[in-house]
Amino acid sequence: TPDPKVVVAVGDCAQTCGVFKGSYAVVGSVDQIIPVDVFVPGCPPEPAAILRGILVALDRAPYRQ
Repeated sequence: TPDPKVVVAVGDCAQTCGVFKGSYAVVGSVDQIIPVDVFVPGCPPEPAAILRGILVALDRAPYRQ
């Protein structure tokens, strides 16, 4: 994939492991595996929040929650 690469972790499970926390199959937050630019909270996150997270990662929108 050409640079720049952007990682947007979407949903509570990507950050806190959600209901899967403590499972033998879960390592932890995705940022323990790869660098994350933006976390989008929610379970499930609203579509507008996902778009806002992408725009924040691309430096095209201010961060607001």
